[in-house]
Amino acid sequence: MPNLKIAILIDGGFLRVAAKKAKKTYDPDFIEAFAKGCATADEDIFRILYYDCAPYGGTVKLPVSGASHVFTSNDAWLHMLSHKDLFAVRRGVLKFRGFRPRKTPVAPTALTDADFEPIFEQKGVDMRIGLDIAAYAQNRAVDRIVLVTADTDCVPALKYGRKAGLQTVLVRPPKTTLASELLAHVDFCRSIVLP
Repeated sequence: MPNLKIAILIDGGFLRVAAKKAKKTYDPDFIEAFAKGCATADEDIFRILYYDCAPYGGTVKLPVSGASHVFTSNDAWLHMLSHKDLFAVRRGVLKFRGFRPRKTPVAPTALTDADFEPIFEQKGVDMRIGLDIAAYAQNRAVDRIVLVTADTDCVPALKYGRKAGLQTVLVRPPKTTLASELLAHVDFCRSIVLP
């Protein structure tokens, strides 16, 4: 029997958190090694889709002093990743959403800008994952979707893929928690080790 053809879909924000917990260097080589480790011996990788945002770039006002602060963005690592075999990078957008205190409760002493950290929100990644699952379900280019995420917004796309006949696998990196809503809508959950 021939191997199953798979597409591996990786939510970069989720994988980055898992790598940070494990104290791994998060770079294109790590991402490539991780992706290849998601496939089993009876699977052939058709494509690896990586979803992420470039770091935020822009000027914001600091919360206490009101001074301007410039965030610089470097997306060279995403370009490097997109040139690796079988990889396609799908970009979302990173939005700045303000500042929050680094520690709570807030100390009654005089606050400085250093007491706050920026809040960023990734936009458009879950929608792109859902569209790609739907496209694979429709064109039947693969037999199985291997998904690396903890985002429950992917549930409707997983349901659609399964109804269309795709098998679905959810990958669980070490020390991560996956929502029961996600687990209820996949065929398999695969625990793997980080490279």
